[in-house]
Amino acid sequence: MNLTTFQRLLILILFLLAVAGSCRKADKVDSSPALRLSFSVDTVMFDTVLTTVGSVTQRLIVHNFNKNKVILSDIRLGGGEASMFRINVDGQPAFDVQNTGIAGNDSMYIFIRVTINPNDKTIPFIVSDSLVFITNGNRQVVQLAALGQNADFYLSKTLKGTQTWDSLKAHVIYGYLRIDTGATLTILPGAKVYLHNKAYLAISHLASLIINGQWEHPVRIQSDRLDTYYRDLPGQWDGIYLERGSVNNSLTYTVIKNGNYGLVIDSLVPGSSPKVNLYGTVIQNMVYDGIYAYSTSVVSANCIIGNCGGAALRIEKGGSYDFRQLTVGNYWSASVRSLPSILLSNYTYDSTGNKIPNDLVKAYFGNTIVYGTETDELEFDSVPSYKFSYIFDHAILKTSLKTGSTSHYLECIVNKDPMFLNVQNYDFEIDSTSPAIGYGVPMGINTDIRGNTRPSSPALGAYEYLKKP
Repeated sequence: MNLTTFQRLLILILFLLAVAGSCRKADKVDSSPALRLSFSVDTVMFDTVLTTVGSVTQRLIVHNFNKNKVILSDIRLGGGEASMFRINVDGQPAFDVQNTGIAGNDSMYIFIRVTINPNDKTIPFIVSDSLVFITNGNRQVVQLAALGQNADFYLSKTLKGTQTWDSLKAHVIYGYLRIDTGATLTILPGAKVYLHNKAYLAISHLASLIINGQWEHPVRIQSDRLDTYYRDLPGQWDGIYLERGSVNNSLTYTVIKNGNYGLVIDSLVPGSSPKVNLYGTVIQNMVYDGIYAYSTSVVSANCIIGNCGGAALRIEKGGSYDFRQLTVGNYWSASVRSLPSILLSNYTYDSTGNKIPNDLVKAYFGNTIVYGTETDELEFDSVPSYKFSYIFDHAILKTSLKTGSTSHYLECIVNKDPMFLNVQNYDFEIDSTSPAIGYGVPMGINTDIRGNTRPSSPALGAYEYLKKP
């Protein structure tokens, strides 16, 4: 059917009138005092926020489930300009926003941050405020709350002499913190050490780091971002560097997580004692290596290395190492992992690509679990004319290597799942069906990582199996 020009014009006019009517209906403002808004939460809660360090941004959704438009005559922080919270309403940062509309059956986003001022409290404290909404004279409130913690801050600083950190305040490192030549830093049980983006801790020549954590009160070393989003985000800080010639380092019940490297341990001063003693220490969620040890000496018992993007333990250019009741579980999933969990070599390369060898005097792994997602979690590389001594004594190993040689493998279980409880949540306790239970031999480590007595035939790894009540 052919339409005349008049008919086409009439249809267009009717269409525009319908659209205009629809728009007027959508723009109709509901002024009823009984009208109520709805909110995505009734309390916006922030996890622990260090004083002077801003939080992540939280989002509050304000819903208008009514069919007509509403005008919010006022959206304001209860504390006004004195509030530690900040809001952004439709792109507008303010303490008080007036005459904001929400169309019928539509929503509005409000973004909220908090920066907490320091005070004299040594324990975490609550900071609170409210977000007040006035609509048609009707007042509604959403609560705001944040857990604050005071801290001592170190900005690219060098510590001299003998220093002790306790748990009364957190310790936050920006840039770097260096323990000066001959100095000692002792960290007491329960202390928290937070490192800002790209920050690192370095222990200089003849300096010492002594960490005295406890199972119930470990020393925690991690990023200064404590919000939920950052809780298991790797690569938030750089690493801990035990530099060449640092001495008498000791880490007991220390949790190190979410960095690029856990421990980077450089070479020994000739004739010195072990570079570092590790006991009950947990290293997890590193972008690169959990421990990178270079021509040095490490003694370790009841330790755990979990989920690293590189090697869990990389030993380069030889040295001397003793790991007992070690658990290695490498189920890294944040990116592709190209290295095995344990990498041993007795050389390194110079700047021109030539090999620089050094004896691997000893690499002993007793009552150990080494497991993960790769087909082979072990790799060995050596210069034949230099010593390359390693042995796995009673172990569960994920490997395709031949393990028949008793000079390197004693009573090892190969490619049998150790049955960790929850590898993605870094829970490397063993299940009741684990082949690790009762497979070990006495190693002089009489308790497990939790302090439970080991039987005469202990389990492999850091944990004994405990029956659940």
